[in-house]
Amino acid sequence: MQALILAGGVGTRLRPLTARVPKPVVTLVDRPFIAFMLEWLHGHGVEEVILSCGFLAASVREVLGDGSRWGVRLHYVEEPEPLGTGGALKYAEDLLGERFVVCNGDILTDLDLGAQLAQHESTGATATLALARVEDPSAYGLVRLDGERRVSAFIEKPDREDVLDDPLISAGAYVLDRRVLDMIPAGRAVSIEREIWPQLIRDGMYGYVASGYWLDIGSPRPYMQGSFDLIEGLIKSSLAGQMGAGRVAVDASARVHGRVVGPALIGPDCELRKGSQAGGLVVLGPGVRVHEDARLERAIVLDGAEIGERCVLRDCVVAQRAKIGAHCEISGGAVIGEDVVIGEHNVITHGARISPGVALGPRAVAF
Repeated sequence: MQALILAGGVGTRLRPLTARVPKPVVTLVDRPFIAFMLEWLHGHGVEEVILSCGFLAASVREVLGDGSRWGVRLHYVEEPEPLGTGGALKYAEDLLGERFVVCNGDILTDLDLGAQLAQHESTGATATLALARVEDPSAYGLVRLDGERRVSAFIEKPDREDVLDDPLISAGAYVLDRRVLDMIPAGRAVSIEREIWPQLIRDGMYGYVASGYWLDIGSPRPYMQGSFDLIEGLIKSSLAGQMGAGRVAVDASARVHGRVVGPALIGPDCELRKGSQAGGLVVLGPGVRVHEDARLERAIVLDGAEIGERCVLRDCVVAQRAKIGAHCEISGGAVIGEDVVIGEHNVITHGARISPGVALGPRAVAF
């Protein structure tokens, strides 16, 4: 079985984490962002994955290689320009067989792809969309089904009266037969959702109502939530085998002189100094230094970052090699980019995003 992953975007919603790093290989807990999707596809019998890339494609190749680490054969297609979801699919046409899976590149899921494939075959569908239940569909758009599970309508920006008791949205995973490719014009950007799906309504398009975990992790808040859900074991993944008693995983090379409260994952060569606390819901990447009496909760700190003494980090992300000075507070969904230097006694909160390489002096900001 084949799969095509649409990962050609520049990751605007996830900046500053994607300012220098292509979204597919942004670190999620302890591995590249897209590795969890490769693992999920492999677990459902997908052997060959085509990755449709755009922004910083060479960096994606360098990190992911041939895909063998995740049990798949990985091929790359580099879009010459942004082609949209349908255009990217058409551009990869020569590599695709008679039936294949297409996935948006920023979903974290453990839905039963095997059951979706089985339904596709039993209905004789041309396209079968995985559908997820969400509390608020306004950011995604609604999908309506008839009694035979055929798609009967798409409502892109639903009003309150359009939302039923059981709202369904596209989960960004489709099973397609090759004839869909014949419907996509070549040589230009095409939105498969706006231009192709309407042609298939009531004519070969079905919905598969998925159960299990699903999250669009393409922006900072869901990225944080997905990280925490992974270490809590709320999604099926190989990470579950790494988490020990109390949902705590501490690498053998870490030097812990403070306290770790689960769920938490402490990477290789980390150091937690006396009086510091990491957890609950903390991920520390390799080589992170946490100085005396610092407190971290619901925080993600990536490779090589340094957290000064008596800092408080809560509900935030600190990217690679950033240095946070003593007595700082980073909270409220703030995201600190790579190689940022923040002087002591700064308060950064309310969803602030600090671009890579920025240097702030002591007491420079309080927002």
